[in-house]
Amino acid sequence: MPPRVKKTAKKTGDHGIGQMIHVIHMSDDAWELRRFYEDVFGGLVYMGVDEVTYLPVEDRYATMLVISDLCIETMAPKLPADTGKPVGKFYSKYGEHLHSVGYLVDDLPGLADRLLGKGVYIGAPGGGRIEKLDEETTYFYPSPRDTAGLMVELCGIEMANDPRDLDTWSSQVKQWRSHPLTIERFSYVTVGVRDLESAVKIYADTLQAVPIQDGVDDDMRAKFQTLQLGDCLLQLAEPVDADSDLGRHVARWGNMIYSLRFKIADIESASAWLKKKGVRFHQVRPGLIVTDVADSHGAPIYFGTEEIEGDPFAGGPELP
Repeated sequence: MPPRVKKTAKKTGDHGIGQMIHVIHMSDDAWELRRFYEDVFGGLVYMGVDEVTYLPVEDRYATMLVISDLCIETMAPKLPADTGKPVGKFYSKYGEHLHSVGYLVDDLPGLADRLLGKGVYIGAPGGGRIEKLDEETTYFYPSPRDTAGLMVELCGIEMANDPRDLDTWSSQVKQWRSHPLTIERFSYVTVGVRDLESAVKIYADTLQAVPIQDGVDDDMRAKFQTLQLGDCLLQLAEPVDADSDLGRHVARWGNMIYSLRFKIADIESASAWLKKKGVRFHQVRPGLIVTDVADSHGAPIYFGTEEIEGDPFAGGPELP
């Protein structure tokens, strides 16, 4: 009988940036957003199963669920939103939108020292500047102004009960391959940027991300660079057409997370399933579709059968 195994994270950089602990999707109702991911994606909830959790220091509600090898945290501020708190401030400015990514780091104090040494502003949970990381602080946020728009939580402790960290994971992950969306794995987070060259330099130098692929996507009307940061890929994309959806996003919000993308096996099955669930989508080209943000809570979500050249995660999660 093959062994049951947990997920093994690939790491980058001198300080062990590893598993992407989550992508945060902001909404005004964390429970309703969670239901969307459960119903459409077959998401498996592991935090906030019976009711949303509340964190006083951030004055927000949240749930957590996994979809294949991606964890999504659905988050909402306690209303009315307190704009003196980071979560409330974000929601008041951006509304329903992808918020951030988070990574587990082996050497969090060392990474903090590296970032501070490069002049990066790092913020404490609940707000406030960190001049030197203390032992009690288990996570922090570099300012997006210093990371070419990426809001990223860097964390020194594992998320409790994360299904990917359990020995049952190799059995659990199979459910998304047999789901009508036919998800094989998460492909990447796309960050829209105004200047690709300077953004790539920041990621490669400051965060020690590893360049994987670059090029021009004529259908997306963008030039891009894909990089590995820990156990996930990030795509930095600069629009070459201000009239494209990405172009409008960057014009409105500047450097900021734009979309999510999943690698799937069957585009026809995924399309039929989205139609059944009432989620409108657009076919970018054969083998690639993207949801209408009106039906996916403000976030463009791509599904594609295309492979990424040089993808270190090709083949998806290893199964016994």
